[in-house]
Amino acid sequence: MIKEGVVLGKRYEILGRIGSGGMADVYKGKDHKLNRYVAIKVLKSDYRSDQVFIKKFLSEAQAAAGLMHPNVVNVYDVGQDRGLYYMVMELVEGITLKDYIEKKGRISPKEAVSISIQMVSGLQAAHNHHIIHRDIKPQNIIISKDGKVKVTDFGIARATTSTQTISTSVMGSVHYTSPEQARGGVVDEKSDIYSIGITMYEMVTGHVPFDGDSTVSVALKHLQEEITSPAEEVSDLPYSLECIIMKCTQKNPARRYHDCASLLVDLKRSLVDPDGDFVFAAGAAGAADSDRTVVMSTEELEQVQGRRYSDDNDYDDDEDYDDDEYDDDDSDADDRRYSDRKRRGKNNVNPDTKRIMKILMIVAGVVVALLILFLVGSAAGFFSGPGLTQQEEEMVSVPDLRGMTEEEARRELEGTGLGLKVSNETQPSNQYEEGEIMSQDPAPDQEVEAHTTITVVLSSGEEAKTVQVPNVVDRSEAEAERTLQAANLTVVQGEAQYSDSIAEGNVISSNPAAGTEVEEGTEVTIVVSLGAEPATVPSLRGKTASEAQSALQNAGLNGSSSEEYSDSVPAGQVISQSISAGKQVDKGTTVEYVVSRGPETKYVTVPNLIGRTESEARQDLPWKKELLSASRLT
Repeated sequence: MIKEGVVLGKRYEILGRIGSGGMADVYKGKDHKLNRYVAIKVLKSDYRSDQVFIKKFLSEAQAAAGLMHPNVVNVYDVGQDRGLYYMVMELVEGITLKDYIEKKGRISPKEAVSISIQMVSGLQAAHNHHIIHRDIKPQNIIISKDGKVKVTDFGIARATTSTQTISTSVMGSVHYTSPEQARGGVVDEKSDIYSIGITMYEMVTGHVPFDGDSTVSVALKHLQEEITSPAEEVSDLPYSLECIIMKCTQKNPARRYHDCASLLVDLKRSLVDPDGDFVFAAGAAGAADSDRTVVMSTEELEQVQGRRYSDDNDYDDDEDYDDDEYDDDDSDADDRRYSDRKRRGKNNVNPDTKRIMKILMIVAGVVVALLILFLVGSAAGFFSGPGLTQQEEEMVSVPDLRGMTEEEARRELEGTGLGLKVSNETQPSNQYEEGEIMSQDPAPDQEVEAHTTITVVLSSGEEAKTVQVPNVVDRSEAEAERTLQAANLTVVQGEAQYSDSIAEGNVISSNPAAGTEVEEGTEVTIVVSLGAEPATVPSLRGKTASEAQSALQNAGLNGSSSEEYSDSVPAGQVISQSISAGKQVDKGTTVEYVVSRGPETKYVTVPNLIGRTESEARQDLPWKKELLSASRLT
């Protein structure tokens, strides 16, 4: 651990440690040259003499240095000083997505989609620079205090080009790793998309889909077991989000989203059409993908080019099958049946059938050749043109149109690719003259896609009347709406929240707050109470009585204990509880639990056997026959 006050590179002052990872410690520091706070990742002393780890550490800096994106933790500098290898990064004040999930238990679908959009945007920036993250997980996603989501820790990232992917045996956290990564296969952008799917699954359910006693058991589940739909656990999960998660987590990489851009399109559409049936993915909630063209990757194309077929009709009984392929069970069965038929009838094939098969093989060869020619031509740009290539959606910054007339605004938008729509209703304003734009949606400086239409409201030139926001706190939602509307204010519903002091259905707060002087027509956002936040019953089995009581108190629950004898549970540990673990109950609920007293000791009275014969003694001690012998009954 580096002491506070140490200066690295004659520039970066160490202010204190803020985190620690597998091979590096992270410190808060100050860049005295630019007078800003930064995060400094320093390689641990155990690895400073290991050239492999040093190379891996520097590769992270090189991989992330070229990424400048609002959803990626930016890397500013990398260096070495007094034997310390360090990397200087953007300092993000906030918590990890993992901590946020643990804090909330489950994240609402709408919030999960919003977080995912930012997460995927950051990852798309990495993929556009031919960088595969390889370790996407909630621990590597940071949510800043202002709600910005950032991807960090490219520690096992690997750079790639458009023609090859570098594979490595290094594997990220096993709970989020893709099947092909777990088995040491080729890893590409779709592996990151699989990890995104697992992360989204955890956000909406509160846990990962696969867990086990060891990393090997979890990896095997990723390879062999199908993921249960999160909708089976989360009843109100929107259909589109369920389909998106299931498509991301397909075992076969070809069935996942081909890139982050297509995933972003579906995530954004899910926000406006949560229950829409627009996600196409084989195996995802019953949707079909059979009518869509799957573009061959460069690796697959090289495999096709490298295949050779035997000129004779003999088949090797010991033919090897590639276990790395992800085929459907039905396809495997068809292949086996087809192979069996070939073995049984290879010498009894009709000559006409042979000719037909040769023709079909020639046709297949021509199709493959044309496909190769088309792919090569596309790569060279011969087939480029409208409708043939998918262009990345251009983002445009929205200009500030307030204070302009409609004609001036249209001139301002010329060449920007943005449209203009004027609202039919005008509003009074004390700031803008009649005919001038007083408000716009989207807001100024917001980044939007090209061809977005900006809706504007013109000023009527009338003096806007002002009113005080009435106090609607602790009133019912309906009453609050009536009160605000009577004051000529517009009511906007905020996200409902739990409250221990405000009854369910009543208003917790308003924004602007009560008593604020605002213009008529101003939007007032009200937050409605969901009631007291329910408590989750913890698991008490195997805990001591004091541990059980402490767990219940921490959960806001009361406990009532009793004791029973048990031959299977050690004395002092909890045998059972009245309310099952994980159940949601009101705070203050009493949970009864039974504590083991250990095995019950039974006592018997030994009769007087003196003067009795052996048979008489055995009759008097039938409960001890197997333990007594004649030699002891003397």
